[in-house]
Amino acid sequence: MGRDEASEYEIRGRAAWIRMDCPENRNALSSTLLGELSRHFQTAIDDPRVRVIVLTGSGGVFCAGADLKSRGSGIADGAGDNAFVEILKRMREGPKPVICAVNGHAFGGGIGLIAAADIAIAVYAAKFAFSEVRLGVIPAIISVVVLPKLGEHQAMRLFLTGERFSATDALGYGLLHRVVEEDDFEGAVQAEIDAILRGAPGAVSAAKRLVREIPRLAPDDAYASAAEKIAELFASPEAAEGMAAFAQKRAPSWVEASDDES
Repeated sequence: MGRDEASEYEIRGRAAWIRMDCPENRNALSSTLLGELSRHFQTAIDDPRVRVIVLTGSGGVFCAGADLKSRGSGIADGAGDNAFVEILKRMREGPKPVICAVNGHAFGGGIGLIAAADIAIAVYAAKFAFSEVRLGVIPAIISVVVLPKLGEHQAMRLFLTGERFSATDALGYGLLHRVVEEDDFEGAVQAEIDAILRGAPGAVSAAKRLVREIPRLAPDDAYASAAEKIAELFASPEAAEGMAAFAQKRAPSWVEASDDES
């Protein structure tokens, strides 16, 4: 485990766990924390041992959003050198699946992290709010990743009122995939990791790209891109191994014995 000033980085099996650990300011996105998160995500992306990245927090708070003590330094930086933007890009556009394990409350930029992730699981006790307007600002940067999840209808009310909402509400809005009791939390996160690990590494990465890219294309371009991709993947060594394993009723080579529950 690596311990930095405001975070921890740990490899567990084939998952990299990044933990925001700055309880004195409720894991607010300070310049220090943003720098560490940026480094941790890049380390995980570059590490061939890592197939899944998990982002979580410490204590009863996942992330309180911008660091108000420093007037949003880091989040409020210009577009050319905004560390928060780069983190959201690495989460959303990076090649490896990112799971947000939402251990507690998330506000403002903290919800942005959740929306940028590929899978999000929270405890029932977690509360959420886009509280920016109550501070005289707006959820500008996170709108890029939040609006595709919420849609204009829900986002308008939540952005305008700044009201708190529950984990169950967040599930209904599309920000979360699962909500679980605290005692079941780590098991639920591990179940998602295990499910991802049963997929072929290249196919999992391609599936993530597919979800991100296809909605951006016009229908004819989307069909053309999809047809090209499926032809490429059917001819890949991974597909050959996967189909051989299916025919032979065995686990494919990328599934370790501990992962094989079939």
